Amino acid sequence: MNEFLSAAVTFPAVVLGGALVVVICFWLLVLVGAAGHDTFDTDLDTEAVGFGGVPVSVSVTLFVVLSWFAGLTGSVLVLRSGATGTARAALHLAVLAGALLIAWGVVRMLLRRFRRFFPAEPPPSRADFVGRVCTIRTGSVSSDFGRAEVAAADGSTAIVQVRQVRRPSVPDEVFTSGSTGLLHAYDADGEFFWVSPYDAELAPRPLPRKAV
Repeated sequence: MNEFLSAAVTFPAVVLGGALVVVICFWLLVLVGAAGHDTFDTDLDTEAVGFGGVPVSVSVTLFVVLSWFAGLTGSVLVLRSGATGTARAALHLAVLAGALLIAWGVVRMLLRRFRRFFPAEPPPSRADFVGRVCTIRTGSVSSDFGRAEVAAADGSTAIVQVRQVRRPSVPDEVFTSGSTGLLHAYDADGEFFWVSPYDAELAPRPLPRKAV
């Protein structure tokens, strides 16, 4: 036990141990709800090192734990070797490099097996706007001209091309700037939305709750 404790507080295990403490503190924050497990997904890109396809927190945690364990094991072996001075320092550097390399290889192997349990979210699509209410931003809308502003699910807005087919049975169905419309279909070839007038008063409302 004393041998492992001595190895844990010497280089390189102590450096990797510091990273392990940071990881443990992060997961404690996740446990109490002070942080999200996907906090760093938009800030760090781990695809370049082969860790893509899973949350950054998962891949980094595996890497830190495995590198710390490998570094600790290597440090114990260096202590048992009896090396001193320059030779010992060189062995410690070799242990650090080896621990990082081993952890990297093992994490990549594990992620290849378990990546399917972390399906990627589909990228945003213009079709996501179908069914949303928009505001006309041009003076009129016809079968070959028109633009409207629509809000996405995350609150951001976008200007999209819209078209309307006039119905002879409804001659007053005309859009003007500021009118409200409903995007009811998307034409991928023309890259525009079909829009129809929208009346909030005619929109379906949720049924009232029954008194208990």
